[in-house]
Amino acid sequence: MALEKEINQENIAKLMDIFYAKVRKDPQLSTVFIPAVGEDNESWEKHKEKIGRFWRQMLLGEPVFDGQPLKKHLELPPFPREFFSTWLQLFEDSLKMIYEENVASSILMRAQMIAQRFQVAIYDMQIH
Repeated sequence: MALEKEINQENIAKLMDIFYAKVRKDPQLSTVFIPAVGEDNESWEKHKEKIGRFWRQMLLGEPVFDGQPLKKHLELPPFPREFFSTWLQLFEDSLKMIYEENVASSILMRAQMIAQRFQVAIYDMQIH
């Protein structure tokens, strides 16, 4: 399968499928995501669609996301900071399955910046 050279709605949806399949199986992340998202496939499909809209807005500039991701993360029960590294590794692995290296690196850089901001808010600023 040829790797994608451009980001579009279809390959963002594919990214969500691959990434969240990994998250659901991960022994660390599943302990946070399953209670928050749910155990059934329908709940996960809704979550993937919502987060897909987030990435479409971030990467394609489409005004399709209306959530508050930082607020959602602040409302989660406490989880170890190291889970962000696991999340980023699974996200990077998923990106490499879909996109050419330069595209994957560009998306990963955005994800790393978001993760850094979330970590500052959750762990360093003691907001919640």
